[in-house]
Amino acid sequence: MICFPRNPVPGPWYSTCSAALLSILLFAAIPAFVIAQNEDKLSPNARAIEFISRHEAVVRPLELEINRLWWAANITGKEADFQAKQAAEEKLDAYLADAARFAELKAIKEAGVSDPLLARQIHILYLQYLEKQVPRELLARIVAKSNAIERAFNVFRPKLGGQELTDNQVRRVLRESRDSSERRAVWEAGKAVGPVVLADLLELIELRNQAARHLGFSDYYAMRLVLLEQDEKQLMKLFDELEELTRGPFRRAKQEIDAALAAAYGIAPEELRPWHYHDPFFQEPPTVLGELPDEIFRQLDPVDVCRRFYAGIGLPVDDVLQRSDLYERPGKNPHAFSQDMDREGDVRILENVVPGREWLTTTLHELGHAVYSKYTDRRLPYVLRTEAHPLCTEGIAMMFERLAEDVDWLQAFGAKISEPERFRAAARKLQRNRLLVFARFAQVMFRFEREMYRNPRQELNRLWWDMVEKYQEVRRPESRDAPDFAAKYHIVGAPAYYHNYMLGEMFASQVYHALLHSLKDGGEVKRASVTRLIGNPAVGLFLRERVFAPGLSLDWNELTRHATGAELSPKAFAEDLQATK
Repeated sequence: MICFPRNPVPGPWYSTCSAALLSILLFAAIPAFVIAQNEDKLSPNARAIEFISRHEAVVRPLELEINRLWWAANITGKEADFQAKQAAEEKLDAYLADAARFAELKAIKEAGVSDPLLARQIHILYLQYLEKQVPRELLARIVAKSNAIERAFNVFRPKLGGQELTDNQVRRVLRESRDSSERRAVWEAGKAVGPVVLADLLELIELRNQAARHLGFSDYYAMRLVLLEQDEKQLMKLFDELEELTRGPFRRAKQEIDAALAAAYGIAPEELRPWHYHDPFFQEPPTVLGELPDEIFRQLDPVDVCRRFYAGIGLPVDDVLQRSDLYERPGKNPHAFSQDMDREGDVRILENVVPGREWLTTTLHELGHAVYSKYTDRRLPYVLRTEAHPLCTEGIAMMFERLAEDVDWLQAFGAKISEPERFRAAARKLQRNRLLVFARFAQVMFRFEREMYRNPRQELNRLWWDMVEKYQEVRRPESRDAPDFAAKYHIVGAPAYYHNYMLGEMFASQVYHALLHSLKDGGEVKRASVTRLIGNPAVGLFLRERVFAPGLSLDWNELTRHATGAELSPKAFAEDLQATK
């Protein structure tokens, strides 16, 4: 059932949205045998409507079932749940892989659909079907191998001295221990998942590349960029600009970080190794520079604070939280994610919350994804009723997570901070370091994955550490030849995706600046401006109208221009680096 709200959201896409939806509803009432008899006489628009109607009738229930099973598998970690999910995925793949159906879709696309919203749906469906135009046996092997690796990650727990550790415990040791031997042992235990999944991962990479070559692409990474509506030259230009922008500031920040870490551990800076940093991949900075006491964050209930914040900006999430699974238990996926189950309002998040800074930040982030999904305009056709692009939803999530260490924001939600100005200075430095450190890690992930799919038979362990040393300036462990890259979940479970996190950071800065300008802050990046977000429904209104509502009716470049008035660039991100000095 499609509902038409009383107050339409303004936007350049709205008029075509209504016209196309009405056409689909009217066309659905025409008997199928009439359509079949007159197919040759139908206009491209009419053929598009008919194809979309048949697609939704079959694919939508399958996608909903996959989402339900995927949620269950991540909650329980049970093999039976993963097998059920795999069976549903194979059924969907079989439908999308039908060659005759794809030929029909391609013919409609090439005939030229004049209605913009119909044309957009046909384009999106074309990309969705294109990926599946490979031998069915190959598709099944890819799905099976992906599920096997995903389950291995879900059930893996690092072991130290015969005792299993949770991901939270590993991070606590890396954050708090001053013993280099203990830190190394825990770091290596966390990386032990790499050898567990390596053989399956290498086989999966080859299977993915086979599928891509079957479709005429050089490799899987190149194919994924096309399917994600991304141009490799544009991405390289953005990442090259970013690399140049962050190289000097990162080097200066890291020298300061290294000096503080070395002093804390009683070693020389040149003795620092990967396990001396507080994050297993050094994608987050240590907090040693002006320590932010974790007891400040432990005063707060992350879930309650975030619930109140989102309600205050006109994006309530009570229903999301009621459906969510928020706390640790055995077998459950140890990470965090947001899931739109049905594109009808059933949005939920999975987390493993414990009080503290990490899970306050994570909850702000995941609920950022959730509100994007929840407030995408439901008048849009099902095919387009989702985010414009992964980088856009990541950007919104990242924009919100940056609030977690703002002193004014924390105090507004009940944190007791005895020396707020000292905290403010430390938090600003930490945020600058976080942006810099993540920007450099994103360079590693983007460039490593790109090269891995181009040539998976090269010495990947060496390639990984070459990239780490070049972009993160972290010394590789001596005499270590282990697949540490395979311990990064995204390489296994979210391939050719990680660059979108960095693009999301750029999008976050650009949208934030546009938001501040709309709130009459003149577009300046001032930390005091955060107070204008708290309890301000205008924030939610801006995001709903400028970012969420258009859904996938706009591609990510169009949405960036629609939301901010400019092309995506590192400029606003650079300004944020300056503002946090």
